[in-house]
Amino acid sequence: MRVLVLTAKFKHSFRNAVRHNPRLQRRLEDVLRQMQADVFAPSLGTHKLSGELSGLWACSCGYDCRIIFSLEIDVETGQEVILLLDIGTHDEVY
Repeated sequence: MRVLVLTAKFKHSFRNAVRHNPRLQRRLEDVLRQMQADVFAPSLGTHKLSGELSGLWACSCGYDCRIIFSLEIDVETGQEVILLLDIGTHDEVY
């Protein structure tokens, strides 16, 4: 099981998304739990990004909601972590 690491930008975007759509919070929490268990689960639609975001990954958390993240290795523990970078609509994060 991977560890989720939330950046300040992700936390800010998460709060904004939930403020605009309170019903989205439960869905986002479910997606984050699923990412922690299996970031490549088919229901997440995880895919590599290209262009300016090359080297990063994205997954879906609803029809028009995406999470941008990277897969990193924690140098202290050697454990793989999911570094959550941003969340928002397709146009907001790409």
